[in-house]
Amino acid sequence: MIKARDFSYNTGRLRHLTIRQLRALAALSARGSVTAASEQLGLTQPAVTQQLHQLQGLAGLPLVQRTGDGMLLTAAGREVLALAGRIEAAIMDCQGALDLLAGRTGGVVSIGAVSTAKYFVPHAIAAFSKRYPKIEIKLTIGNREEIRAAMHGYDLDFAVMGRPPADISVDVRQLGKNPHIIVARKGHWLEKDRGLNLTDLVHETFLTREQGSGTRILMEGLFQKSDLEPTIGMEMSSNETIKQAVMAGLGIAFISAHTVANELVDGRLIMLDVAGLPIVRQWYVIRRSDKVLLPPAQAMFDFMGSEGSNYLPEVPLTQ
Repeated sequence: MIKARDFSYNTGRLRHLTIRQLRALAALSARGSVTAASEQLGLTQPAVTQQLHQLQGLAGLPLVQRTGDGMLLTAAGREVLALAGRIEAAIMDCQGALDLLAGRTGGVVSIGAVSTAKYFVPHAIAAFSKRYPKIEIKLTIGNREEIRAAMHGYDLDFAVMGRPPADISVDVRQLGKNPHIIVARKGHWLEKDRGLNLTDLVHETFLTREQGSGTRILMEGLFQKSDLEPTIGMEMSSNETIKQAVMAGLGIAFISAHTVANELVDGRLIMLDVAGLPIVRQWYVIRRSDKVLLPPAQAMFDFMGSEGSNYLPEVPLTQ
């Protein structure tokens, strides 16, 4: 059991903390015990315990507590852990800057994008890479909740998504419009109807994205405003699967028009004429306000903000 030696708070003490102490706390938080933390760090248990004792003494507050679920961080411990994350990110940024100055690399940019954005983000990356061929781009695709969670850390330089997360301080660049429509298979019985209302669709089966998806959240909000509830047939984590299922006649879908641009053009899908649609949201390029971007990442961030809209798919929004 780790006990606080002195609970009097002295801000000057934290100036003497070490990276090893912070990494010991991070490992304890991740693994839940000193034994597991020592295995992760490749240190002995006494060595890890000593690092934690020293860090807690510097903090002047208890950082961990023993529970039935293992060793958990206190509020003070979580605050120090957040500091550890920022310091680790700063070390990585410094290493990247040194590699750039030494000519060992053109730099690495880590981008996150919600899955709906995968229909245009790779094209923007390709254009940027032609200008800066030495810069390595790492792209992570996930749903809104996954990318929002990734933004809580410092691994991503920036992300492309719709609504910015409300629980993180971010810098935002507007990228372009993101229209959402309802699509059906070619030959659907409502294909030629005009001015449909949501009430005309309550008996239709909707094929939807999973909970946590921005598209799903937007669809549910649309129906809630009309005090209606859509009939959900299947939940799918892939826009591609939804498109194939709609074309197979399994239902209709509320979806970003950017994901079905090609299918609308070649007639494999049709857009239902529903009053109030399309709902137009915005695409944004977002980075944490406290994330320092190295020159390659800043160049990519600026490029996406100024030229990213050029790579949005052209969508036929009239029948």
